[in-house]
Amino acid sequence: MFKKLTKQIQDFFGISRKEARGAIALMVLCALVIWFPFLFRRYILPLFPPGPAPLSQAKLDSIVADIEIENKARYNAQKKKARKQYEKPVKPARLFAFDPNAATVEQLAELGIPVFLAKRIDKFRTKGGKFRKKEDLLHIYDFPPELFQKLVPFIKIKNSGAAVTAKSNFSNAPENAGKTREGTRKFTPPVIASFDINTADTTQLVRLRGIGTKLSLRILKFRDALGGFHSKSQFAEIFGLDSVALSELNKYAVISTGVKKININTATAAELGSHSYMKNKKLVSVIINYRNQHGSFRNSAELRSVKILDEEQLRKIEPYLDY
Repeated sequence: MFKKLTKQIQDFFGISRKEARGAIALMVLCALVIWFPFLFRRYILPLFPPGPAPLSQAKLDSIVADIEIENKARYNAQKKKARKQYEKPVKPARLFAFDPNAATVEQLAELGIPVFLAKRIDKFRTKGGKFRKKEDLLHIYDFPPELFQKLVPFIKIKNSGAAVTAKSNFSNAPENAGKTREGTRKFTPPVIASFDINTADTTQLVRLRGIGTKLSLRILKFRDALGGFHSKSQFAEIFGLDSVALSELNKYAVISTGVKKININTATAAELGSHSYMKNKKLVSVIINYRNQHGSFRNSAELRSVKILDEEQLRKIEPYLDY
């Protein structure tokens, strides 16, 4: 049949046998190209079902709404669980007189205060906080008002403002002039002496308002990394200092001891990089390379030749450099 078809094409077009075969091959190829989409959809595509159709906007909105409802339910469950922590203390409460400025975490828990709130109170005190009146206890985040009302009769704050006021009224009365009310003592705030910040330890720092154990350690760590403070303006660079703590430092901290200096001409990269103002490894590398190429620095004017150093950086590190 193929030979007969080839012969007919030769006779019809007047071409050679080889050209007739090429014409047949071309016609078969054209037929395949034309019929391939139909054959693909009819026989091949069913063997490989397509993936899920893309979700519509309405379906996506529905999924988002379901997620939000689930998250809200989870949040409410966690909130309810947290509320139960103080509604149902583990141990039966034993009420007794206590001073929130002095009671231990265990004593607070024994009163029926949840342990996490007792620890929060203790943390507030270590940071320099003080309860001056009974209502100050409500300033502790998440402290339940109903529990506060239950504890009010047992809260006894020593040297409270009410006691001082009562004594003041008593002493100012004309008929009591020159007399001392029995059972009262004059409240004298602790005297804080000025101290050298470059030699101070945590015991001196925690006496200041707004500075607790953690913050005092942070101050000392910053000071040691610097090699000492040379100006009170550096106090503002300490992370975590609020306006109260900063004011207390400026008031009582003095700078009597000089700073520890680094010899810019002999220091290694590790020694330079250990300083708080030179943590930038690229800066340290440029300084050392410049020193190796041009020789020792004689003064800060020559250090300005290191183009990577701007005036602000130079001003900060200058007091700590020796030539």
